[in-house]
Amino acid sequence: MNIRNIPLRTLSGDPATLGELVGDKAVLLVNVASKCGLTPQYTGLVELQKTYGDRGFSVVGVPCNQFMGQEPGTAEEIAEFCSTTYGVDFPLLEKTDVNGDERHPLYQALVETADADGTAGDIQWNFEKFLIDREGAVVGRFRPRTTPDDAVVVSAVESAL
Repeated sequence: MNIRNIPLRTLSGDPATLGELVGDKAVLLVNVASKCGLTPQYTGLVELQKTYGDRGFSVVGVPCNQFMGQEPGTAEEIAEFCSTTYGVDFPLLEKTDVNGDERHPLYQALVETADADGTAGDIQWNFEKFLIDREGAVVGRFRPRTTPDDAVVVSAVESAL
């Protein structure tokens, strides 16, 4: 199954797929959390969205509470935090398990992709990023400490456009 067709739910609980959310845009899918040391990466994600959104690109955030409970809020609290603190205007999905027995099917597919070091497998922490091209192929995996403004991420986004 194409990653763009995997059933998802938006932060407000509505059924969707990546294809329905963003059309045929390239996507940087990121598991996010509001109480993490890496949370300031939202700033870079918002900048990527502003820079490339009109060129066929979208960030999609996936709140996850699996890493030391760093995304404890309700959907409403997450939406409010993202909007007021960072000005997030890209789509957010419902809180999702990215590892373990309850791992979402989207992440079951994503974790098969290796990072730049050739390592696939479980999500390491909040703010792990996957770049998905317009056809639904995963073309990049960036570990949590690789920031959205890192040259390797920006170059990969530009190549996917």
